[in-house]
Amino acid sequence: MIQLYPAHASDALEFNKILKLLKQKCRTDAALERVIEMRFHTRLDYIERELLQTSEYKAIVSGSDQIPNDFTKNVQKELKLLSITGGVLNGEQLLSMLQLSLNIRDILQWFKKHNNLFPNLAALLANIAYEKEIAAIIGSVIDEGANVRDTASRELAQIRSDLADLRQQLRRTFEAVLRRLNKQGYLADIAEGFLNGRRVVAVMAEHKRIVKGILHGESDSQKTAFIEPEETIELNNEVYSLERAEAREIQRILAQTTATLATFHPQLDSYYHICGLFDFIRAKAMLALDINAVMPRLSPHPGLHLIKAHHPLLLLHNKGQDKPVVPLNLELDKHKRILIISGPNAGGKTVAMKTVGLLQLMCQSGLLVPVDENSEMGVFKQIMIHIGDTQSIEHELSTYSAHLRDMRYFLDFANGKTLFFIDELGSGSDPNLGGAFAEAIVEELAHKHAFGIITTHYLNLKVMAGKVNGIINGAMAFDEEHLEPLYRLSVGKPGSSYTFAIAQRSGLSPKIIERARELTQREHFKLDKMLHKTEQQSVRLGDKEKELDKLIKENEKLKKKYEELTDKEKLKQHYATLRLQNQVKKEELDYLRDTERKFKQIIHDWKKTENKQEVIQAAENVLFRGKQIQTNAAAAKKADKNYETTGSKPQVGDLVRNSVNHQVGTLTELRDKRAIVKIGNMPFNVNIDEWVTVRKKPKQPDKKK
Repeated sequence: MIQLYPAHASDALEFNKILKLLKQKCRTDAALERVIEMRFHTRLDYIERELLQTSEYKAIVSGSDQIPNDFTKNVQKELKLLSITGGVLNGEQLLSMLQLSLNIRDILQWFKKHNNLFPNLAALLANIAYEKEIAAIIGSVIDEGANVRDTASRELAQIRSDLADLRQQLRRTFEAVLRRLNKQGYLADIAEGFLNGRRVVAVMAEHKRIVKGILHGESDSQKTAFIEPEETIELNNEVYSLERAEAREIQRILAQTTATLATFHPQLDSYYHICGLFDFIRAKAMLALDINAVMPRLSPHPGLHLIKAHHPLLLLHNKGQDKPVVPLNLELDKHKRILIISGPNAGGKTVAMKTVGLLQLMCQSGLLVPVDENSEMGVFKQIMIHIGDTQSIEHELSTYSAHLRDMRYFLDFANGKTLFFIDELGSGSDPNLGGAFAEAIVEELAHKHAFGIITTHYLNLKVMAGKVNGIINGAMAFDEEHLEPLYRLSVGKPGSSYTFAIAQRSGLSPKIIERARELTQREHFKLDKMLHKTEQQSVRLGDKEKELDKLIKENEKLKKKYEELTDKEKLKQHYATLRLQNQVKKEELDYLRDTERKFKQIIHDWKKTENKQEVIQAAENVLFRGKQIQTNAAAAKKADKNYETTGSKPQVGDLVRNSVNHQVGTLTELRDKRAIVKIGNMPFNVNIDEWVTVRKKPKQPDKKK
């Protein structure tokens, strides 16, 4: 089993809420007991078997042909009585045993019909055999209404036959007495009734001494007396005697049947637990359907490769409000063990960390997880967390003291099979000292080869990825234009805290914000500024990648459409245009990626160099695209030398010049605001508003003689 620290670690990661959802899916007490007893396992074969069972049951409940596991009664009391010498089951209890037996028969027949389709579920029935004799024993004694059959014994059949004849005779005699008393005018309004188990006539109180029989009582008003007629006393006594004999015979039959059935106690006990186990697996499958969970690939080694992972509780909450959930992608392996996530407050750092922790607990407890099926999850033997305020009044520990206590445990016991989570490492102390301690702790955890995720605002932790093996940066994306978090994790670079942007969003006075900027250390502020500019570049890079993917998909559709064209020359021209469009987008994307790589190097240089101004200047050169400006300026100078604008409206056949990059080409086709411009031998589909008409300048006469 996994070792958890602290003891409430699973609750802090909200696994208890997952169990609550799972309990709601259970139909039997046996399944509920299994939910309560769930543990986090470290044996890969055990985890894999449980996940495969749940995955198979999920496939079954998604279809129309369901496993006929309809027995939901709790028969633990009945099974206990079967195991006790002298125990007796009543008719309803015996009927429950019959239903349990028939339920197992139906399940076995279902799996026989679906031979080898669900091998992991079928394996649970490997040692289960249906005993026909159980149904025969109970069915010969108990009918569908849980009553003992007349044919259960010859004695019972005779008693019931005699009892039926006697009751018929008693009925005729009693009805004759009623007719006689009615003619005499002695009966009260209600005429008859039952008292003390005896059938009596109701006579008016003033006639009670006239009617012969046994007085059983009077009404509350004392106006009516209830008398058992003299003619029926002996018959009632005989009926009572036969009823006692019937009860004794029924008890004897039930005792004998229970004793016979007791030999099948082991089989019935296994039937009950199998029904509960199938209900438990069904509950896990139903929960998996609710949260879009699947079985990831499993690895015997510690590590994680999560693709499109979702926090299951957040997924259910947002599904109820018809809101999307941003998926999480991250990887931890032997080369990238520790992920340091930075970014603004309320940007999703803690949620990302809890998502990873909760999914790992779910996987190692045998639950399917909401990830892409190509995700891979390893097996950890320890999970340690430090999330939220752990201050203890009882033990007089400050927040930072409690923080250090947890860190001491992490450092003492963490190893290569540990997965840890630390929220806001180093918080609660002096920023400089807290940052130093935090850096030392991270270095030691990396040295111990532990895996983990840390959230922080410390700049010194953000730059550790460049100097300590096994540590990588991550940032929660932020939309600076709208001052809103994007809840998207980008791995490979640190993030800005957006302190001033968030202060601006909160409505804080501009005067206060500006004063804070002045008080902030100049180097610290510039580095944070570079970080958030880098992050915005990354956000734009992500948008460009999405745009490129969209264009590629559109181009694929166009390709299929163009294949149907008969004009091969026109088809060739369209293909060339599409390739050129993709090339332009790819060059822009390559430029953004190159910019991101340069900023990573700048952050690394910032830590090592003493001349901070050179690093800041390098960042400014990248940010303002100095090289591109110089290139455009050179192109403009060359164009001005050879061409002059005419000011006329562009027409087919004119020379035209681009107002941005100053390339010159021939206008070959006009399509409203779009046009085809041929530069050299290559045609380009362009926006005509970005081009002006030009003509070649006449050559200047040679001044040399």
